[in-house]
Amino acid sequence: MDLSYLRFDYDASVTVLPPDLAVLMVGVTARQAASPTALAQATLFPRVIESSAFFPPSGAFDATVAARMVEWGQQ
Repeated sequence: MDLSYLRFDYDASVTVLPPDLAVLMVGVTARQAASPTALAQATLFPRVIESSAFFPPSGAFDATVAARMVEWGQQ
């Protein structure tokens, strides 16, 4: 995993993180998500229901752009 930022210096060497660090970060994230605190907090907020703004009738947040994409796909 390369998380370096070259800052437009193309001659700079690339820093590659060791795979063990990536595995460690995934493990920490999984343990935090499964913690009692995270599970309790998840019950505090209401679930998103299909009639809310997160599920518009057209199935897209911008129906005009979605229609244009369908048109482009048929060409």
